Amino acid sequence: MKCIICHGEEIEMKEVREELPHGEDIVYVSVKIPVCLNCGERYYDRRTMLYLEEIAEKLSSGDLKLKEVGKLMVKA
Repeated sequence: MKCIICHGEEIEMKEVREELPHGEDIVYVSVKIPVCLNCGERYYDRRTMLYLEEIAEKLSSGDLKLKEVGKLMVKA
């Protein structure tokens, strides 16, 4: 497989964190997808996209339990 952006041939399965907005917060979801090692382009299959959509739907309905792992403070 060649990268559609840089045409590099070094594409490997990597675990990446996707950011899903949740109000003022961000929820990180880990997924394993092919990533171009040259330019960083990510390739999502249908199953992964459906999984991310399912998580986003559960977030919006409040059906997903979350664990706080840290806080980020910004100057007001």
